[in-house]
Amino acid sequence: MVLESELKGASALKVSTGPREGVSKLAFRALGTECSIQFVAENEDQANSFGQAVVDWVGKFEARYSRFRDDSLISRINAAAGRDWVGIDDEMDLLLQLCDQLYMTTSGIFDPTALPLIRLWYRSLGMSVPEIPPDSAVRDAMGKVGWLRVEKDAGRIRLPDEGMAIDFGGFGKEYAVDQTASIAEAHGLEAYLVDFGHDIRVAGAPPGLPCWHIGLEDPFRPGQCWSSLGITDRGIASSGDYIRSFVRDGRRYGHIIDPRTGYPVSNENRCVTVLADTCLESGILSTTAFILGPGEGRNLIDATFGAEGCVVSEKETDETRGFYQYVVPEN
Repeated sequence: MVLESELKGASALKVSTGPREGVSKLAFRALGTECSIQFVAENEDQANSFGQAVVDWVGKFEARYSRFRDDSLISRINAAAGRDWVGIDDEMDLLLQLCDQLYMTTSGIFDPTALPLIRLWYRSLGMSVPEIPPDSAVRDAMGKVGWLRVEKDAGRIRLPDEGMAIDFGGFGKEYAVDQTASIAEAHGLEAYLVDFGHDIRVAGAPPGLPCWHIGLEDPFRPGQCWSSLGITDRGIASSGDYIRSFVRDGRRYGHIIDPRTGYPVSNENRCVTVLADTCLESGILSTTAFILGPGEGRNLIDATFGAEGCVVSEKETDETRGFYQYVVPEN
């Protein structure tokens, strides 16, 4: 199926042929990453209707919740930190309840108020010669972190201290992937692969194949795959610091920050991949397991009902009991 109709309001976006016969593709940039959707549609009208719905929803989501937009709701909440309450609607209230749940289930490893730490360390990582922030700067940023300190009331929210800030970056892409999957199902699509920056959700399979194939990047050879998975009706996400990191005095400093310590994760993990029922669950589990370290991280995945995963560390590749059933055998 060849669909070249321009999507209204997004002249750079097109629904076109995918990499396989009978598969359509929608590609665009949003949420700070490349977004791609492969799907099987019955006709051009269904394909374009779905594509337009996705573009509209993602655009509205980014406009409301991106910390990089000064006019977003998140930015208005952060700008009022230490001063005013900010009104919120039912949708925002549901997302804040989700933050409560994720904070509790990860024992504080997921903390939506970790943005002061993230900004501090990302400035260092972004330098041509990375610099390690002084301990005093880390302590100052840590003093502005703490999800349980956020004040929430019916229809409003307040950050009690100046400099506090919330960020949905720890789960926003994964949440958007799952919402896009819901939009696909609402449009009658039974086979799709949603990929927002390698946070993925799939259903059904491409024509003539039993499942979708997902490559697993080798953290020791970025750009190459060490294996691939065959999946359907699952979410999949990976967390790793092998691309954005540096080593100083024998310690590794990456872009994944542990809000409990204020410092980048420094353990033997290089990459954690998790399969679960949703992309959101996969993403939260993979990041949490990465921060916990090889043994404890693998145990967390193993103890989570319906989840399977693989922990690649400096010493070994450790898979959960059922992970092997998704691995595609080499020819």
